[in-house]
Amino acid sequence: MTRKLKQLLILLIWLVISVGFFCLAYFVPRENFWLTLLIYTSLFAGTLATYLLSEQSKWKLIFIGGLLIRLSLLIAIPKWSDDYPRFFWDGEMVKMNQNPYLETPGNWLKNNPKSANPYLENLFDLMNSQGYFSVYPPLNQGIFYLAAVGGNLDPLTGILVLRILLILGEIGVFFLLFKLFDHFKMTRSKLILYWLNPLVIMEITGNLHFEGLVLLLLLAALFALIKDKNGLSGGFWGLSVGMKLLPLMLISTFFSFVKTRKSIAFWLGSACTLIVSFAWLLIDNSWIHFLQSLKLYQGKFEFNASVYYLIREIGFWIKGYNIIGDLTPILSSITLLGILYFSWKRKPENTHQLVDLWVLIYLFYLILQPVVHPWYLIPAFGLSLFTNKKAFLIWTFAVIFSYQAYGDPNYQESPIFLFLEYSILALAVYWDYFMKTDDMNSLSNGN
Repeated sequence: MTRKLKQLLILLIWLVISVGFFCLAYFVPRENFWLTLLIYTSLFAGTLATYLLSEQSKWKLIFIGGLLIRLSLLIAIPKWSDDYPRFFWDGEMVKMNQNPYLETPGNWLKNNPKSANPYLENLFDLMNSQGYFSVYPPLNQGIFYLAAVGGNLDPLTGILVLRILLILGEIGVFFLLFKLFDHFKMTRSKLILYWLNPLVIMEITGNLHFEGLVLLLLLAALFALIKDKNGLSGGFWGLSVGMKLLPLMLISTFFSFVKTRKSIAFWLGSACTLIVSFAWLLIDNSWIHFLQSLKLYQGKFEFNASVYYLIREIGFWIKGYNIIGDLTPILSSITLLGILYFSWKRKPENTHQLVDLWVLIYLFYLILQPVVHPWYLIPAFGLSLFTNKKAFLIWTFAVIFSYQAYGDPNYQESPIFLFLEYSILALAVYWDYFMKTDDMNSLSNGN
């Protein structure tokens, strides 16, 4: 293929990708599963084609193109997720000097009729968590507050403020990936796999989820660790926990990695940011309601699970009812033991091996969870780009099958699509962890 023909083909792919994202964000509801699947598949194929055709030196054009796609979604109302009304509700509570952890939205409206306004009532009607205490950590509440102040009782402006903040975070992710790829002597073209990935763009910029900021903080922690700024590294990791609790499960890896295990600066940095991040929960015993919501979330909700669904079916045959109450704590215990085992067994000797361990822990955790929303994959996917593992990249495509549930009038998940998604993932995991023999050798040269 001549260079001119390759450039023309890349330009055509970019046009298709741009139109596809615009359609998904503005015109295609999640209930229209087949059209969603068709466009999403085309976008994923376009991302892979761009990756295969683009030259490493074109990273500036890749950055500008991906940024323009994100900016084109600025005023789109999220169509794949209905979480954002709760974001704005919590932000309004903080703006009014109310504690979002003390009352459920339903109770607050009942107990504060004079403080209610049409904007809050509209948010309440749109909300999917009217009877639950907020489950979002205090750092999230700070971002919600900024959206509430910037939005000034206008949901479209609030969406715009949140999108700008998330896009700024994505820019940070791009350049940290760029720097880390150079450090690990990896091809910069892998940036394309993240920067144009349809799951990343739709779930962060499109649907306003914060996993992109979690990835930003984890990458910052890794970069600081490489630069021997252990205190700063611990601080960034603590902030990632404050943004979303899930990175807390990586704590055992810092005990198994000699550079952090013996670093007082790392643990002081971690402790300081964790205290700052969660101190608000000590006010008026907010932590009690926060933990109640987490426990309820873990013990009641089910979505896009794999191992959990298989064991649950066995429970139906034996017990005759849903054993979620008994099964969730058992799987949580197995997850904890597995994380401790992998951390003890792997004992990473350099940061490259540390990242590989993080990816394995995320994979093990998600496979055992009763709820696996698509955006949960993003931090692990971003980290996996530093390894030879392809499972999370493949999963960012296969996870679109989980949206079949929204196309069902009763929101019922189809066993066929679940089987298809996790069969694809199982093959990828088998390829990554049971067939390849050179991966750890390649990691042994990391710094």
